[in-house]
Amino acid sequence: MHPITRNQSQILKSELIGDFPLAPLRANSDGVLETPQQRDDRMRAMLETPTLDGLAAVDLFDEKVAGGLTYNDFLILPGYIDFGADKVSLDSFITKRTKIRTPFMSSPMDTVTETQMAIHMALNGGLGVIHHNCSIQEQADMVRQVKKFENGFITDPLCLKPTDTVHKVLEIKKNFGFCGIPITENGKMHSKLLGMVTRRDIDFLQGTNDETKLLSEVMTTNLITANQGISYSDAQVILRQSKKGKLPIVDKDHNLTALLARSDLIKTRDYPWASTVQRQLLCAAAISTHEEDKIRLEALVKAGLDVVILDSSQGNSLFQIGMIKFIKKTYPDLEVIAGNVVTTEQARNLIAAGADGLRIGMGSGSICITQEVMACGRPQGTAVFKVAQYARQFGVPVIADGGIANVGHIVKACALGASAVMMGGLLAGTTESPGEYFYDNGKRLKKYRGMGSLDAMEKGDAAGKRYFSEGDKVKVAQGVVGSVVDKGSVKKFLSYLTTGVQHGLQDIGVQSLEELRDKVSSGEVRFQKRSASAQMEGGVHGLHSYEKRLFS
Repeated sequence: MHPITRNQSQILKSELIGDFPLAPLRANSDGVLETPQQRDDRMRAMLETPTLDGLAAVDLFDEKVAGGLTYNDFLILPGYIDFGADKVSLDSFITKRTKIRTPFMSSPMDTVTETQMAIHMALNGGLGVIHHNCSIQEQADMVRQVKKFENGFITDPLCLKPTDTVHKVLEIKKNFGFCGIPITENGKMHSKLLGMVTRRDIDFLQGTNDETKLLSEVMTTNLITANQGISYSDAQVILRQSKKGKLPIVDKDHNLTALLARSDLIKTRDYPWASTVQRQLLCAAAISTHEEDKIRLEALVKAGLDVVILDSSQGNSLFQIGMIKFIKKTYPDLEVIAGNVVTTEQARNLIAAGADGLRIGMGSGSICITQEVMACGRPQGTAVFKVAQYARQFGVPVIADGGIANVGHIVKACALGASAVMMGGLLAGTTESPGEYFYDNGKRLKKYRGMGSLDAMEKGDAAGKRYFSEGDKVKVAQGVVGSVVDKGSVKKFLSYLTTGVQHGLQDIGVQSLEELRDKVSSGEVRFQKRSASAQMEGGVHGLHSYEKRLFS
């Protein structure tokens, strides 16, 4: 017996009105027709009993009946709406302890996620995973830039001393992009604050002779400060009212203890959904399971890494289990997302080793040919549902990685139990993805390649390590190289995805991703399998030509 769906109980309790003049009259066992009043009473009694359409998820994904399914093979049946789409919460745990505001993650691919993508994914409530097809130093620098992009109280600001020269400030501006620098007695923190050098102080000091001037000659000494111990919100008020770029925090002896930047206030205002930890942007990065990547991980942790993704096409290996155990012992506070997996047995081994989250998918990406070449993998819909159903028992979140081509696929992946989706092709081609634009037949494009492609393997060894092929004399490609159309800024694109997912959940009749997963598990949210003709019917059809604009 299936439970009554949400809000149906409210409808049943409301007064049923109306008559049913077209409903047929029934005869009793003696052949006597019921009266119109008796018929209307019978109709009202029928309306008090909820009906049930479609299939529960467990029935839909019965492999003996349906085989393996992917996202296009089914639809979610609509529910009851009594709330606005803007009320839908997309908060979701991607590991046991890490929550993000939108269920979007960018894939650790060298044509998808570097510094700019990671920053803007976090600013918009998601999480960017920085690829490792580069040197240790390059990857650590990218993590560091993400972590330094937004701060609360900056407790380790770059300081200079009054005997330093303007040249040093110009070098800092060139290398780091800022020049609001506190000047202390010894050029270090916890030393007496003497002044600040800002852009206004050096804007007209660009000549060779000017660069030799001492900072004591050009610094601003009339400063507005706040006392150590002030709350973050009170410090924000002072900075806002002062209209200054920086607010130094000093102790009773006027020693500098912290700094608050106006730019961070603006970011907080403009990006209220930002994924942060201790007022810094959340940052994830990928590593391989090879022994030498323990050195890489050490550098990433020092740079401020929050979440590490073990990047392997087949995660159920001795190497990955050993790496998980090493990380949990060496860096107990670092969250580990393991994978990739597509079966419950793979998931069992990684959960037992200590994984904080799982990445699901093998050969389902648009540029991946693993299933074709290796004959291994699983249809993504079935893989997500089966693994998520198993991992849910242990409170381990799962991420659907691959096969996401539109908003509907995101909603379906979340309905099947995924806490988030990892996107490659959907985000490639945005302004923030690595690479240069080029034109082909009037279309503005960007290069997009699989990490299993020969192109990626030739750039660095991360691709080979991911597919256990770095020592092979003959490289067997498991990905292709292609191009994708320019999608504009990821900020606008993620806003479109967010709004689309909220409307999807509204149509289903649930107000959060957590409620969606719960009601799929209980059988309240229902599904319908689609035939090939039903899939064709559900898309654009019957037109001579059309323009498909996804958002404005």
